Amino acid sequence: MWFVRFISSSIGKKLIMGSTGLLLLLFLCAHAAGNATIYMSSEVFQSYADELHSHPLIVLVFSTIIFFLFLIHIGLGLYLFFQNRVVTPSRYTVDKKQAKNSFAANTMPYTGLFILLFVLIHVFNFGFGPEDVPISETVKTVLSGFFYGLFYLVAFFVLAIHLSHGFWSMLQTFGINHPRYNTLIARLTFIIPAFFLLLFGGIPLYFMSGAGASF
Repeated sequence: MWFVRFISSSIGKKLIMGSTGLLLLLFLCAHAAGNATIYMSSEVFQSYADELHSHPLIVLVFSTIIFFLFLIHIGLGLYLFFQNRVVTPSRYTVDKKQAKNSFAANTMPYTGLFILLFVLIHVFNFGFGPEDVPISETVKTVLSGFFYGLFYLVAFFVLAIHLSHGFWSMLQTFGINHPRYNTLIARLTFIIPAFFLLLFGGIPLYFMSGAGASF
């Protein structure tokens, strides 16, 4: 079958990696928009969370889709990484023009696995809490603690590193590579990870610093 031949080919695997990466990036954008309400007030964030969970079927469907996207993306990423180690002495093929991203490229599987660990802990913390405790209160309690606050900060820093190469690699896979746009692409590989780092990383800092004491 053509589909089997497609996913068995190198370009097929890379396109699936790029596509799942793009979908996960879109999910991250939506998640960031929701989490940004934390900076407004506990009431606004709680209202957002209540509205979201008032549609359990939709949440279940999207959660399942995201779960499988994660599995496919991580599984293929690890496969391509170790396959590449057999084919070439370098751990991860990187364009010389992207030397500044060599650390991010070489650590992609490790940062990816760390992000997976973070997601599992994150889901455990906020997905299985007591039903009689508002999620806004759970967020404040968890992220005010030094251990979890620091862990979340590290996780968002790791996410930024992963995105700095992942975004560039995704565009290369889709053929978005032209001297006219490469300067813009190079800037976006910094701006996009920095945006998520500031938005997400600011949340644990908000609570750990005491600024969110009245949340």
